[in-house]
Amino acid sequence: MGNSFPCRICVVGFLIGVCLATLFLAALMTSLGTFAFGGNSFSTFSNGITSWDSSSDIINMVTKGDCNLKPRETEKVMCSEQTSDDNIDERVSFLYSAWSALLDESTKGEASERLKSNGAYPPWCNDPNVKFLVADWDRVKRFGMGAQIAGMCGLLAIAINEKRVLVTNYYNRADHDGCRGPSRSSWSCYFFPETSQECRDRALQLMKEKKAWEKGIITGRHNYTTEQIWFDKAPRQVLNISTISFITFKAEAWGEPWIYLQPTTDVNGTLIASHGRMDTRWWRAQGVRYLMRFQTQYTCNLLNAERHSAFGGKLLNWFLQHPLKNGWSHKPWMPRPLISMHVRMGDKASEMKVVGFEEYMNLAERTRKRFPHVHNILVSTEMQEVIDKLRSYPHWNFYYTNVTRQVGNTSMADYTTSLGRKTSTNYPLVNFLMAAESDFFIGALGSTWSYLIDGMRNTGGKVMAGYLSVNKDRYW
Repeated sequence: MGNSFPCRICVVGFLIGVCLATLFLAALMTSLGTFAFGGNSFSTFSNGITSWDSSSDIINMVTKGDCNLKPRETEKVMCSEQTSDDNIDERVSFLYSAWSALLDESTKGEASERLKSNGAYPPWCNDPNVKFLVADWDRVKRFGMGAQIAGMCGLLAIAINEKRVLVTNYYNRADHDGCRGPSRSSWSCYFFPETSQECRDRALQLMKEKKAWEKGIITGRHNYTTEQIWFDKAPRQVLNISTISFITFKAEAWGEPWIYLQPTTDVNGTLIASHGRMDTRWWRAQGVRYLMRFQTQYTCNLLNAERHSAFGGKLLNWFLQHPLKNGWSHKPWMPRPLISMHVRMGDKASEMKVVGFEEYMNLAERTRKRFPHVHNILVSTEMQEVIDKLRSYPHWNFYYTNVTRQVGNTSMADYTTSLGRKTSTNYPLVNFLMAAESDFFIGALGSTWSYLIDGMRNTGGKVMAGYLSVNKDRYW
């Protein structure tokens, strides 16, 4: 090859062309890959939140390539009320279908293996000095999922204060066909177990021994009053969130951190610095974060399907407009910034003063005045009238789950029964986890569900985002 200037220009041009082609192919391969979040795949075989089960059958079906790449339009779970900018063309449909067919198993079981290698399974379960607290999840008909979780956080507090190992037993909301094998009727269908299998086996064995009960080696829910479960003092020992051994026996006391928290809860335009239940509020935030610290493959599949159905088209439009940009992320993609809005009405009026949807939107508009780039709201609600009113706010993009909702003042218990156990558990749980990943938070802190979302906000790196509550009469 010659050394003339034209030859050099040709060589440089050729090399630039090769680089551009490489970048384009890399971007294309990335689009057909996965957007990982928390060690789990963003792309999924999108089939709706009620279609996954906790067995490996579906995983095997997808990874063996026995899946249908045709998008299942009639089975999408998440609806979106958006502007007309996001029309999905043929290219988007193709990529959407391809992403729907992929399920990344590269990190499947990694959390479990990591915990095992770190010695997370405590070797002291069979020590005769170890005490246990074994409890079913509450099955009171009027209790919703939020009350069940808050109650179990109370039992976790008692277990830690009494230096016991908490073992959760029957979970009625997991008693459905989606949770298979040992995970049926168990919290472990959705989240990593609260303790090791060895501790569980030991506790269940002791339950059969009369002397173990008499000596207080094992206790149950019936050994504690409702007041103790719901309002006992916050533990003074550290939760070890990185392992399944939830109690650290030699931990230093952590004092009273709730006294030093910066106020981030807004009620009626005022930041609440303290109230009579600050220690309980702080503890429940730790407790719910611990109970939900690792999601199972079943829960991840539900989340993947929901996110994909809600945000997949919007993400693909962005990707096709920016084909050479690095689209890889270690967190699930969501339209940012995103407001989490939990609207609680209906029979909640028996417990607190409820307000109309307009009050929630007033808080959203107030947020937008401070942050003009906020346009997206993730709405969770049991009321159909709320969904009907979304069209009155065309300048917002709303996302919500497409399920049958309450009309009128149907009780929550009757409403959840009408949905069936599987749907009535899966869809609010997925909404809850997605809400916790939002950037701004609006709700009614008189609602236990909103209260727990606030707890996840406080322990999930979103504490400075604040929580705007429509309640003017109570905040816990």
